Amino acid sequence: MPPSMTESSANKLINGDVCHRTANGKKSSGRNGFVKNHCLFQQPQQKKYRRPSEKNNYVHNASLYNKPFVEQFEETPLFVAVLTYVGYGILTIFGYLRDFLRNWGIEKCHLARERDEQKDFVPLYQDFENFYTRNLYMRIRDNWNRPICSVPGAKMDLVERTSKDYNWTFEHTGKVVKDVINMGSYNYLGFAENTGRCADSATGSTHKYGVGVGSTRSEMGNLDIHEELEQLVARFLGVESSMAFGMGFATNSMNIPALAGKGCLILSDELNHASLVLGARLSGATIRVFKHNNMVSLEKLLRDAIVHGQPRTHRPWKKILILVEGIYSMEGSIVRLPEVIALKKHYKAYLYLDEAHSIGALGPRGGGVVDYFGLDPKDVDIMMGTFTKSFGAAGGYIGGKRELIDYLRSHSHSSIYATAMSPPVSQQIITSMKIIMGEDDTTLGAERLKQLSENTVYFRRKLREMGFIIYGNDDSPVVPMMLYMPAKIGAFGREMVKRNIGTVVVGFPATPIIESRARFCVSAAHTRDMLDTALEAISEVGDVLQLKYSRHHHFPSSLGPWSSAESLLLEPSHVKPSCHITN
Repeated sequence: MPPSMTESSANKLINGDVCHRTANGKKSSGRNGFVKNHCLFQQPQQKKYRRPSEKNNYVHNASLYNKPFVEQFEETPLFVAVLTYVGYGILTIFGYLRDFLRNWGIEKCHLARERDEQKDFVPLYQDFENFYTRNLYMRIRDNWNRPICSVPGAKMDLVERTSKDYNWTFEHTGKVVKDVINMGSYNYLGFAENTGRCADSATGSTHKYGVGVGSTRSEMGNLDIHEELEQLVARFLGVESSMAFGMGFATNSMNIPALAGKGCLILSDELNHASLVLGARLSGATIRVFKHNNMVSLEKLLRDAIVHGQPRTHRPWKKILILVEGIYSMEGSIVRLPEVIALKKHYKAYLYLDEAHSIGALGPRGGGVVDYFGLDPKDVDIMMGTFTKSFGAAGGYIGGKRELIDYLRSHSHSSIYATAMSPPVSQQIITSMKIIMGEDDTTLGAERLKQLSENTVYFRRKLREMGFIIYGNDDSPVVPMMLYMPAKIGAFGREMVKRNIGTVVVGFPATPIIESRARFCVSAAHTRDMLDTALEAISEVGDVLQLKYSRHHHFPSSLGPWSSAESLLLEPSHVKPSCHITN
């Protein structure tokens, strides 16, 4: 038994506060909000200025981190939270009123509903999500599922459409909106393109192999190009072996059940992707959820699992599997991987890392969050990722020890029953990965990695300076900007399209009901002019919709390169206030 397990609760916490974001986004103290780091990760007192109204995550443990780790989750202003609840309350009241009118035939209901002959059956559709779809989602449905008729690169073309029945159905007008700046696609390194080396190699692969395989890998669908891809992925990740799958979602949902089962314990981050959640549920293992990126919460679950064992019998768990993501796609946060690895080693657990958004987008070599922190890939037991983001393709992979991959080849449903990956998709991945690794005898990969990093820092800094509340890590290319109020979800998306900017707006159930947001995805393909155009449109719409909720202080441009936080450290005599001359 680890020695720290016998420590009293009074000795668990030490000085060196680190802020962790709570599930409901509220600021509090102790167990419900800001928590102190456990003694395994002792940290010195924070010396840099920290605004008390923000929830910033600072980590300064040199033994675990090789670079500053800063994440910001600014607290929701009270009046905005109140107005958001009031807005949803009004919509809910009117929703029940409209349901009453539909029930009496006064208003027509276009959504699926029970037939009269099934009125005595248990209803299939009467749940809150269906109520939300009928009365709230339909009001802003025009912001989603827009048809694109071009490559979803830095710019794209949208098919114009209209609705005559309040978004229940749509009609195409026959017009195309040209050159819309794409701020929503996961095109991190700009490989979503129809010209260049990737497109040419994929075309050549199509001529050689065709488009489809028509069989599973275990039967007649194992091509030499698949073998080449898996060897390249293993070399890129720095692991012994890897395995590729045709669908990213199924890589999680169909492989986790092969790794865990009854008598096993899965510890899952509360903000994990639906594919991880589904895979954990299908496995039949016991699932326990820890607070997002909260190492105190994770360690408590690990400690309790080892001390108490399985329910009723108290037998030891067969295995304990920790599920985390590299970049969380709705929060823009990066996993505290050094601390997670330290905990998993200390408590002899296994670690499953989903790098869907981080592979190719983080790290000096594009190797994901492991590369970003400069860690040893062997410390991660199961390395999972997808080819749909940074590589401009489709599918996913799992990397690890050779014994693990050999086991999955014969036990994974996604391997045994799914059709093998399409050859042109495989070739797209191979070519783009070699460019990232620099094996194409060019510096294009390094240039794109650098450009993505610079664009990310620039875009985040500008949004923050404008006064918007944005979430996540400063190095994350996923940039959530808070909208909060339900009416502003649809209004923001529509106004941005009017200005030729394509964005993604997100609300319940993808986010908590009062944390609606716009999510921007920065790409290496974006030029500085494109980003400035998008920022100008965002600022303009933000002024119209009053979205600049941040409490950051703004200082005159005469302060030069100083940030607002650095300026607050100066003596008042060093800062000249701006002058306003009035008649």
